[in-house]
Amino acid sequence: MEYTHLGRSGLSVSRLCLGTMNFGPLTPPGDAHAIMDRAHEAGINFFDTANRYGGGHTPPGQVAQNEQAHSGWTEEIIGEWFASGGGRRERTVLATKLYGAMGEWPNEGKLSALNIRRSCDASLRRLRTDHIDLYQMHHVDRETPWDEIWQAMEVLVAQGKILYVGSSNFAGWHIAQANDLAAARGFFGLVSEQSIYNLLTREIELEVLPATIEYGVGVIPWSPLHGGLLGGVLRKEREGRRRLAGRAQEEVTQNRDRLEAYEDLCAGLGEQPANVALAWLLHRDGVTAPIIGPRTAAQLDESLRAVDLTLDADVLKRLDDLFPGYKTAPEHYAW
Repeated sequence: MEYTHLGRSGLSVSRLCLGTMNFGPLTPPGDAHAIMDRAHEAGINFFDTANRYGGGHTPPGQVAQNEQAHSGWTEEIIGEWFASGGGRRERTVLATKLYGAMGEWPNEGKLSALNIRRSCDASLRRLRTDHIDLYQMHHVDRETPWDEIWQAMEVLVAQGKILYVGSSNFAGWHIAQANDLAAARGFFGLVSEQSIYNLLTREIELEVLPATIEYGVGVIPWSPLHGGLLGGVLRKEREGRRRLAGRAQEEVTQNRDRLEAYEDLCAGLGEQPANVALAWLLHRDGVTAPIIGPRTAAQLDESLRAVDLTLDADVLKRLDDLFPGYKTAPEHYAW
């Protein structure tokens, strides 16, 4: 496994981040524990979760394996794994998120100082740990001033409950505003940004990536396979291993020619499409670690190849030709 710093921080994290969104509804707790053990064996030390995971996030067309699914369940599963000892917590850089409502009562969501405090304490209880390494805002809160947010985060850092702060789904100007105001307070500010980023979804190249690079914020791409479309979806469809419906079917229909050419390119390289998609992200400036979300240990093992896969300039150009990206704004649309 390779490691890099998370943004401008001194924190070392693996080049792949273990996403845990499937733990609970799609991956039973015992299997989830085995996946996390296997991740450590492979050298993955960076785990990502969220306080709402475990509830109503089952992908379309799939059925949760447990009717008792509830928000917070995924954190509880990770907490049980930490509690089994063996240095599991100490060897893990733990990232979780807050923002979405955890209940129907006022102040059970978003980024008020009250909800930041309560959400952090609740996550710590579920995770059975005394601190969160990376505490991430799952979405920008346009109704709460940054002075209030940063003051609340500063208190958590002073209390030793969190070490670093990250964002998710922020626009470029949100990242700039947040870090400028943090610097004015003498606070470290954001060290990471989780954004959707893959060969099919490259809009962050306009302004988010330039902002993260300028401010030393590491990018953690989510949905690196675009919901599986970059993981050999056409071959799986032909083999009867995947049924397409709804939005996935529409996107495949819209992109079938490109996906066919992409899968042919990967076959010519002798590589799995999913690994090529992950490796492409690892070649992008500013990217720290794509989030992989295996439902099984076998899927985790298949992803490890991406770290060792080098794509030469010709392959990178062919990928850009198939899936055109964006120049930095404003040059993409103006002189």
